[in-house]
Amino acid sequence: MDLNFVAIVVLGSVAALVAALAKLYRRCASNKILVVYGRMGGRKTVQCYHGGGTIVWPLIQGCAFLDLTPRNIHIPLKGALSQQNIRVNVPSTFTIAVGITPDIMNNAAVRLLDLDHRGIESMATEIIVGQLRLTIASLRIEEINQDRERFLEWVKKNIEPELHKIGLTLLNVNITDITDESEYIESIGKKASATAVNQAKVDVAEQEKQGEIGKALAERDRRVSVAAFNAEAVKGENDSKAHIALTNASLAEKQAEATRRSQVAGQQAEVEIQKARALAEMQRLEAEEVVPQEINKKKIQIDAEAEAQRNVLIARGEAEAILAVRQAEAEGIQKLLDAKAKGYKQLVEACGDDAKSASTMLLIEKLEEIVKLQVEAIKNIKIDKITVWDSGQHGEAGGKGGSATSNFISQFVKSLPALHDVASMAGLELPQYLGQVTPSSDSERLS
Repeated sequence: MDLNFVAIVVLGSVAALVAALAKLYRRCASNKILVVYGRMGGRKTVQCYHGGGTIVWPLIQGCAFLDLTPRNIHIPLKGALSQQNIRVNVPSTFTIAVGITPDIMNNAAVRLLDLDHRGIESMATEIIVGQLRLTIASLRIEEINQDRERFLEWVKKNIEPELHKIGLTLLNVNITDITDESEYIESIGKKASATAVNQAKVDVAEQEKQGEIGKALAERDRRVSVAAFNAEAVKGENDSKAHIALTNASLAEKQAEATRRSQVAGQQAEVEIQKARALAEMQRLEAEEVVPQEINKKKIQIDAEAEAQRNVLIARGEAEAILAVRQAEAEGIQKLLDAKAKGYKQLVEACGDDAKSASTMLLIEKLEEIVKLQVEAIKNIKIDKITVWDSGQHGEAGGKGGSATSNFISQFVKSLPALHDVASMAGLELPQYLGQVTPSSDSERLS
């Protein structure tokens, strides 16, 4: 009895413990994250579980669930400024959800646990709009509109790290349409459309050309085949005629080809002849007219330069000769003046520094020359005849004790200037040993 009772008690205790543990155990569905918070041990303040379950101890721990269901956020972005300062409208839809990696789950548990769906979407919208504007501002319109795959990669690259900070992850981005206020994108589309249409027209024309070529080739093959079959059908009896006709046709073709080639060759030869004639005429004109003119021009230019150089040399030589003569004359005059000045100085010193006596000495030296000049003056006078009517009486006109003839000769000699007159003209007074001038009633006489 006692053992059975003990066993019953033990079994009851185990059952009660299992039931209590079952009430404390929290399971996590696959579309949720179990967040256990409170006293966790160590430095952790929260523990996240995706799938499975764990025991949540009452009083010291608590738990909550985060929903992993994706959410669609519609962003009707308008007036975003691109790199080219063109405002664009980028309506888009972003699909987000709570991340399931350990770091992202912890961020979600810290920042999103008490928020409802509207609060989470509002926070995510603010982040997406800001990062989307930043991404558009770094790209050109062509990069945004034409390379959509690259644009989506840039959007994910800029937005997803910011969403991870609050515990969300970006699942999908869908951009419906991109427009701009200045219709730049529409213009690009029209240009691309026009280019595609034009290329399509070119392709169609090319295909039509190929079709026409193929049709012509087929028609040619058909006609050749028909002719071959007809020729085969009548070959029996018309073999000789066909052979002759074929030979004649070949001959005519060859003759036509030869004629054509001959005409073409003749025309080409005529063209070459005309070219050669024109070239020869041009060379002739150049040799007969241009070259002599150029030679004369160069000759005139060389002669003019030589004449100018010769004139320059002659002028330079004459100038140098004149300069040398003038310099020599100046030097000679200067030396003469220096010699005279030196002689005059010595003469004045010899006369006891009396300038008047020195002047008198110089004039005395010139007396002989002066007398010679006076003699020369009367020597050259030619007198053919002198007639003197002399009565033989002494009169007042005859002077003292002389006849009229003697007085005439005396007055004729006195017409020459005396030495004292010449000296007085020079402002000098001759020495007394050369005589003195004494005044008389009629004239000045030499005593």
